Amino acid sequence: MLSFDTNWPADAVEFCPFPGSTDLVVCGTYKLLETPGEKQQRKGQCILLKVDKQENRMRHQVHDDQQILAVADSEGHITICRLDHQDYKALLTPIQTISCGSTDVLCLSLDWSDRKDDGFVSTGALVASSSDGHLSLLKDNGSNIQLTMSWHAHAYEPWVAAWDYWDANTVYSGKFEGGVTSIQSNPHSEFYIAVGSYDSNVRLLDKRKLGRPVSTVEVGGGAWRVKWHPSSTRQHDLLVACMHDGCKVVRFGGFGDQEEPQIVKRFYEHQSMAYGVDWAFSSPRTDEKTEIVSCSFYDHALRVWEG
Repeated sequence: MLSFDTNWPADAVEFCPFPGSTDLVVCGTYKLLETPGEKQQRKGQCILLKVDKQENRMRHQVHDDQQILAVADSEGHITICRLDHQDYKALLTPIQTISCGSTDVLCLSLDWSDRKDDGFVSTGALVASSSDGHLSLLKDNGSNIQLTMSWHAHAYEPWVAAWDYWDANTVYSGKFEGGVTSIQSNPHSEFYIAVGSYDSNVRLLDKRKLGRPVSTVEVGGGAWRVKWHPSSTRQHDLLVACMHDGCKVVRFGGFGDQEEPQIVKRFYEHQSMAYGVDWAFSSPRTDEKTEIVSCSFYDHALRVWEG
C-alpha cells in the first residue's frame, strides 16, 4: 500500500483514464480558515500525483484534442484545467473558470456525460449541483465550455447530480430518508444505477422502474462515493467510500436476478472519514485485482491499494 499526506483535508480523488497518463492521480482538498472577527475563508488545492505502480485513472476529458479536468470549488465555480507535459513532468494549467452561483454558494458535485465513451471522442456536457439547491448544465460551444442552463431543483443541498451515461437527456439527483450522497449510472449495463445515501445503504435501481430498488446493501457508513468498475469483465463490482467505515467493494450477483450483493473487499486503513475513492482505469490483472486510490478528510491521507 502506498500512502501520501495531502496536507489539507482530502475529499475527492480520481485516476486519469488516458493512455500515457494513466499513472496520474488528482486529489481535491478543502480547508475552512477561521479568524476571530473575520469572515470564514474556504480554501482548497487540486493536487496532481504520479503513482509508480500499475496503470491508473482520473476525471479528464478531451476538449479540442486536449486532456482536460473539471474542478468544482466552494465558491460557486467550475474550473477547467488542461493537462500539460513539460520537462517530463505533468502539470495542470487552468484555462477557464465558469460561475455557477455567487461566491457564498458551494459547488457540491459535477459529472461528465460521456464517461461510457471514455471521453476520447469529444467533449461531453457537464452537470453540477450547488448548495443553494440549483443544478447547472454546461456544454462545449466549440471554443470553450459555457453555462447553458440552471434551475432550482431541491429545497435542500443536492449533494450529487449525475448523468445517465446511456441517455444524454437525463440527469439524476434525489433524496432518501438519510439524503442522497452519490449516484452513478453503470457504464456497461444500460438500465442500472447505483445510489449511495447517508443512511449507510447502497441501492441498485433499475431506471425502468425507479420506485423500488432491485437490491440494497448496508455498507456500515454513509456511502459518500460510488464507482462502477471501468472494465466490463467486472461490471457488477461497485467501489464505495463509506465515510467513517472505510472503503468497500460490493459485488452484485447479477442485474435483474435475486442473488444478494456481497461485500468482497474491506479497506480500513483510513483513520478519518473516507470521502473519495476510484478504480485504476487499466484492465484487471490475471488475478482480477485492480489498483484503487482513496482519500480521507481529517487525517488528510491518500492511499493506493488493490481490490
